[in-house]
Amino acid sequence: MYRLLFVLLATFLAGQATAETRLNVVGLFSGKALVSINGSAPQSIGVGQTKNGVKLISADSESATFMVEGKRQTLRMGQAASVAGSAGPVTNDPVSLYADSRGHFTGNLSINGASLKYLVDTGASTVAMNSGDAKFAKIDYEKGEKVPVNTANGIVMAYLVKVNTLKIGTITLNNVETIVNEGGSPAMVLLGMSALNKLDMKRDNSIMTLTKKY
Repeated sequence: MYRLLFVLLATFLAGQATAETRLNVVGLFSGKALVSINGSAPQSIGVGQTKNGVKLISADSESATFMVEGKRQTLRMGQAASVAGSAGPVTNDPVSLYADSRGHFTGNLSINGASLKYLVDTGASTVAMNSGDAKFAKIDYEKGEKVPVNTANGIVMAYLVKVNTLKIGTITLNNVETIVNEGGSPAMVLLGMSALNKLDMKRDNSIMTLTKKY
């Protein structure tokens, strides 16, 4: 009886582990997209085509819309998504990032549920964002600690806060130390070491793989 229950549970958990499709957008063109599916080498997919269970609905140079696990998913260049099937999501799987033409790793992340553009910046000691993005993410940054920050225009005062939830693809980080600058700089969220220290980073030419440590 107990052995049967164990086998059934193992079968159920195995089904959960395969019930998710991980999709990374590497390139965007009119009518087609270059994608990595479940960590595979990038491959081209045209509108109307289906590869490894992923169907491309539409695409242009700005974004592409896919049908994945029966769900519509719209992604921009460099953005990744993990779409769960009926068995539920598998969290904290490795996430692959792809360098742009300048060698920068950019994409979209989620802070407190708000989608924001980010740039990986190993030279930044903390995650950094501008006050407009902070307000969009519903961060009451003015209650944070005032700290001096070096900028191109000299030392300015910023706010040190902790964001509740930061998500990159399937990876979720909590209580991430973040600097909020008044005004529009930086233009996008800088993914600094307060987040990256919680991740293992491996780079293979134009591909960076992030894996959560703890």
